[in-house]
Amino acid sequence: MKKAILATKVGMTQVFSEDGTLTPVTVLKAGPCVVTQVKTAENDGYEAVQVGFTDKREKLVGKPLKGHFEKAGTTPKRYVREFRFEDSASYELGKEIKADIFAEGDKVDATAISKGKGYQGAIARHGLHRGPMAHGSKYHRHAGSNGACSDPSKVFKGKKMAGHGGSKKVTVQNLTVVRVMPEDDIILVKGSVPGPRKSLITLKETVKA
Repeated sequence: MKKAILATKVGMTQVFSEDGTLTPVTVLKAGPCVVTQVKTAENDGYEAVQVGFTDKREKLVGKPLKGHFEKAGTTPKRYVREFRFEDSASYELGKEIKADIFAEGDKVDATAISKGKGYQGAIARHGLHRGPMAHGSKYHRHAGSNGACSDPSKVFKGKKMAGHGGSKKVTVQNLTVVRVMPEDDIILVKGSVPGPRKSLITLKETVKA
């Protein structure tokens, strides 16, 4: 059965193995999530599982959504995400998905919105090289030429320029699950995970295993 769960980032710490090896880990508060809809090829044209995470105040939920959650036998959820699984029929409507769906040693992919850095120059944002820093130079941290004037007389899409840095969807692949604490809904993942603390993290079975 394919595995996935939603989590929030608590922060980073370090743990020691039995042989004394230190491992930096990210602490994730994973689940419990609720299956709010099971999509089938007959009804929806494809197979997927819709999952809800973290309770939401009822007065902020409209009647259609409220009915959608009541059909699943659960309270309104703040985050709703969909996972495309070939074996989605193995999930039941209203079933809880907890941290123990993963085990120590599993390989996962973590997806989140990275930290926003505000307005950045081309060097900080894209790692472009700077010009000479001598007094006679009038080109220090400028982005350089944007393109030819006569032909093609335009700046191509995707040109690396100054602008808003960070705040993008980022996936870190092939991370190792170091420890699972099902009683506290905690998963410890080796290394860093994108996003600030309290941000939403999507954990899936890695595609590179």
